[in-house]
Amino acid sequence: MSDFSKIELRSDTFTLPTPEMLEAMFQAELGDDVYGEDLTVKKLELKAAEMLGKEAAIFMPSGTMANLASIMAHCPRGSKVLVGDESDIYIYEAAGASVCGGIMYEPISTQADGRLDLEDLQKAIPRDPEDPQFALPGLLCLENPHNRMGGRILPLSYLEDIRAFANEHQIPVHMDGARIWNASVAMGIPVAAIADYAESLQFCLSKGLSAPIGSMVVGSEAFIRKVYRNRKMLGGGMRQAGIIAAAGLVSLNKMVSRLAEDHLNAKRLAEGLSSIPGIACDPQTVETNIVFFRVTDPRFTWESFVQKLHQKGVHVDELGHGRIRAVTHVGVNSQQIEEALHHMRDTLA
Repeated sequence: MSDFSKIELRSDTFTLPTPEMLEAMFQAELGDDVYGEDLTVKKLELKAAEMLGKEAAIFMPSGTMANLASIMAHCPRGSKVLVGDESDIYIYEAAGASVCGGIMYEPISTQADGRLDLEDLQKAIPRDPEDPQFALPGLLCLENPHNRMGGRILPLSYLEDIRAFANEHQIPVHMDGARIWNASVAMGIPVAAIADYAESLQFCLSKGLSAPIGSMVVGSEAFIRKVYRNRKMLGGGMRQAGIIAAAGLVSLNKMVSRLAEDHLNAKRLAEGLSSIPGIACDPQTVETNIVFFRVTDPRFTWESFVQKLHQKGVHVDELGHGRIRAVTHVGVNSQQIEEALHHMRDTLA
């Protein structure tokens, strides 16, 4: 094993921009994006729209703002958005749609593989849409891959069912695809084939794709115009934003295919964890770059186990229900995965 060094597995948000990104940022052609005159931002937006098979795209400061601006663009005040009760939108985004948009969240039970059951969704549809007592659904949100369900990917067959359900009830679909490129690579299909099932989709540039800042929203031209207005209202208008959009272009051009390496490392980590006495982990559920496990050794709580690992330079964290999450990314190689497993075995010995 190598000398003590930090192995960062808490999140793929800890990725750092590559040297090529830093050079692109330094050389970026800049303008005022609030005036629509930053050509580098325009290139990024055109690239994103093209890759996801949508009419238009908009560069956003964060995934949280991207989701919020999208929800507000879809939903009138006094309506409701159907969201999974384990989704990032529902748990981690500060109830923004209620606070800023007057929109109610209706949480739907999330299945172990990230799906929202169609029967549960049906129960959220008022039997009489003319009854003024009920908030009407203005949007159905999916998360794909699903973070708190272990990076699970929604099958295309399920997305087809959701599309039929949404069409029947005339409800648009928004996909929180923060890690949608991981799903695309894992499934071996173009990302547009997944995005086709949703009217709108947001994805992050700053997770596995390694850009320092930013997310994208894609959709129709009319929809993106609404998101543009909401972005301004929410304080997300940026001036010479090409300096960060340049890194996003490198992300889309150079960082997508290598995500397969992260998936292999996640599977390697999960298989190693499953062999350690005192740890419960199911490698069969690992589909992308997220691994969940539990500490079953009675000598440890998740808190004490995480603290012991931290002292050894291995950084993981709890993410709901006492489960520990580890996320692989470009900053962690296969040797470091083996080192992390060594420290975990040593801690539980």
